[in-house]
Amino acid sequence: MTAAVHGDERLAARLGELLGSRHPVAAAAVVSAQRVTVAGRGTDLDSDFEIGSITKGVTGLLYADALARGEIGADTTLGELLPLGDAPAARVTLQSLSTHRSGLPGLPRSARPWRRTIALWRHGVNPYGEDLDKLLDQARDVPLGKPRPRYSNFGFELLGHALANAAATTYAELIHQRIAVPLKLDCFYVAGTTDQLRPGALTGRSRRGRRRQPWTGEGIGPAGGVRASVASMARFTAAVLDGSAPGGAALDPVAPFGAGAHIGAGWITIQVKGRPITWHNGGTGGFRSWLGLDRGADTGLVVLSATAAPVDRHGFALLAEYSRSKGR
Repeated sequence: MTAAVHGDERLAARLGELLGSRHPVAAAAVVSAQRVTVAGRGTDLDSDFEIGSITKGVTGLLYADALARGEIGADTTLGELLPLGDAPAARVTLQSLSTHRSGLPGLPRSARPWRRTIALWRHGVNPYGEDLDKLLDQARDVPLGKPRPRYSNFGFELLGHALANAAATTYAELIHQRIAVPLKLDCFYVAGTTDQLRPGALTGRSRRGRRRQPWTGEGIGPAGGVRASVASMARFTAAVLDGSAPGGAALDPVAPFGAGAHIGAGWITIQVKGRPITWHNGGTGGFRSWLGLDRGADTGLVVLSATAAPVDRHGFALLAEYSRSKGR
C-alpha cells in the first residue's frame, strides 16, 4: 500500500451527521487505490481504539498466511498445536474454526458468561482477562456440538493461539511480526494487561456514558484483543484491499453463513443492493467498530467509536456513498 493518508473535512462532516451525539469520540477512514482519507471527532488520529471482533478478520488473514507458508494444513487440528490431551476440542480442525463451524460454543460454560455479562453491565469490568493457560483449561473441559455454522469467540481464541504456536511465538508477537511491521502500522497491537496499553489508549464508555475497563487479556487476543488507531486501520484496510496484506485468500467466501451470507476465514460477505460487500464488525464493553470492503469498486471503509452503540448501519451507508461517488 503506497497511498498517503490525508485528513478530510468532508468525511469529518459526514461522520458527525451520521453518528450524532451518541458517539462523541469516533473516527473513520475511507480507502481507495488513489487515496486514503481519515477523520476524527473528539480525539486525534493516533489515539487507539479497541477494534473488537474485527480482530477475527486479522486472525483469518494470519490463518490464510500460515497455510500459504506451509506452517499448517487445512486439516491440522488444535491437538497438534496446543496441549489439549484427549479432550474433544483437540480433534477440531483449524479450517473449521476459521469458518465458525467447529462445534465449539461461543463461550464455554466454565467461563461463566452470564456472570461476566452482569459484571460488565453493572460495574464495567473486563469479562475477558484469561491468560493462555486458563483458556486451555477451559478448552480441555468443553464438549463439542454439531459442526454447524455458529459464531464462536472461543473458537477464534484457540485458532489464533494455535497459529502462534505453529510459528513458535505468541499471538501478540505474531500480529507484530506479520501484520504491524510489514504494513508499517504504528499503532496496531494486542495488550495482555493494562500495563501494556499505549499512552494514547482511549477509555471506552457505555451507551449511557459510563466508563468501561479496557478489554485486555492474553486469551482474548485472537478473537477481539487488537487495539489500533484510525490511521493504522486506514493503512491496514488499504493493504487488505490492494492485496499487499498477508493472507488475502481469507477474504474469499468458501461456505454459507446464515441467510444470504457467506464466510471466508473470518470475513463475511453479503449482497448489498446487488454488490458483494466483505466486512466484519466489532464490539467490546466500551467500543464499537466496523470495516467493510467493496472490492468491485476498490473502496474500503472503517468506522471506530469509543462508545458501545452500534455503528454497522453507518458503516454500510458511508461505504455505499463513497463507492457510488467513485463510480461517477
